[in-house]
Amino acid sequence: MNRRQRAAGALVGSAVGDALGAPFEFGPEGAFSARFPAGGHGGEMCGGGGWEPGEATDDTQMALHVAASLLERGGLDLPDIFARFRRWAADEPKDIGLQTEDVLTSGMPWDRAARAHFEVNLRAAGNGSLMRATTAALYFAPAGQAATLDAARRIAALTHGDPAAWEGTAVFHELLRLALDGADPLAALPRVLPLVHPEHRARYAVVLAPSWHPDDATEFNGAVWPCLGSAVWALRTTASFEDALRAAVDLGGDTDTVAAVTGALAGARYGLGAIPARWTGPLHVPLPGAGEKECVVRVAGLVEIAGRLDAGNRPPR
Repeated sequence: MNRRQRAAGALVGSAVGDALGAPFEFGPEGAFSARFPAGGHGGEMCGGGGWEPGEATDDTQMALHVAASLLERGGLDLPDIFARFRRWAADEPKDIGLQTEDVLTSGMPWDRAARAHFEVNLRAAGNGSLMRATTAALYFAPAGQAATLDAARRIAALTHGDPAAWEGTAVFHELLRLALDGADPLAALPRVLPLVHPEHRARYAVVLAPSWHPDDATEFNGAVWPCLGSAVWALRTTASFEDALRAAVDLGGDTDTVAAVTGALAGARYGLGAIPARWTGPLHVPLPGAGEKECVVRVAGLVEIAGRLDAGNRPPR
């Protein structure tokens, strides 16, 4: 399998997970398998809860705005990303996280808004910076470990003032970088954990341990570390893209984001061809804030964007 297939698998896989999980968000554990007890029979892109069948949510929408900024600006332009997020929030997306909305609508400048929110609330470690990280991870992976970790933390900090969110996003970036190179991201975890800031390393060591199960979580999976841990668990305990996504959605809770993160890692591991066509067929991403009246991105567009991201930050030969 070539790298382009892994990159496309990561972005399409993340969007598929987002759309697959959206109708089950905040529902109970096991709701997905109760409705679809056997894989391979279709209908799982069922829609509901305000979502059309195959419709991706804010997770993928924000990721595509990050992608547009990176590609159009030729690199990391944090004020530009923040401005795009603000336009998106002002364009009334169907869903937006409470913390993200507070930061983007505060009227404060890009380099102050998230920090001010954290100073007031003292907690800001939701998974909102993780859910949108796939496109930046694809772009910075070719530049190496240091570049991808730095970009992860800086983009996360635009909306999340808690460094715990930065570290979880950085771990995801590095796992995806390794998977794109054809390495086993799970086997690499002992080497990745030391890259986490010491103040946050212990909590990530717990949720990324081989013995951890999502039932052991002490926080809702809307927090960044159990969300990442749940995605890694789904990848570790299954042997295919489809089974990993089924396991992720079946956890309940913040199903769209857990499945989006799982889908990115599983897509990079198994490649675009492993994603069921019955899931990619109805997949579509409405894109508020894009400046076009009816901007909707479908699978072919996602594949193209993934290829451009993967090629866009390669060092000169």
